[in-house]
Amino acid sequence: MTEEERIPWDSRTPHQLLQTYAQLMQELRRRELIRSSNNPVADYAEALVARGLGLSLGHRSVKGFDARDASGRRYEIKARRMTPENPSRQLSVIRNLDIDQFDFLVGVVFAEDFSVLRAAMVPRELVRAHASYKKHVNGWILHLRDAIWEVAGVKDVTPELIAAAKTL
Repeated sequence: MTEEERIPWDSRTPHQLLQTYAQLMQELRRRELIRSSNNPVADYAEALVARGLGLSLGHRSVKGFDARDASGRRYEIKARRMTPENPSRQLSVIRNLDIDQFDFLVGVVFAEDFSVLRAAMVPRELVRAHASYKKHVNGWILHLRDAIWEVAGVKDVTPELIAAAKTL
């Protein structure tokens, strides 16, 4: 048994647990037992964003946003975990962008091991300007390409989320 295997699960940090998960998913993919590897991405992103930006997460049943700040502004949180097999930065579908359900979208790009590569806070009007409506999914698609961080009004929140990851 290795030194790492002797560490009890409840003594490991969330990042250590997610690194173990990433290794497990690689092996299951190698064995062709799975095709997807994004299961805990959204929940982890929500926890990091809430911690890093001082937000309060809403109830899971609330549609259109995930968290609020102390001023009541609403935040939709989306994330993508990049892997060698799928390096896409496409976020999951954004529904009802034409109605005012959130004020900011916080997009997080994770590396394969769940470390934060980049994160951006994007005002809703800029999401609308940079996302594309796709009829077949009945929603809007946004790719977190590097250029989005250059858009006036977009805030880079990468340092805040990296710091938050160290505290979880």
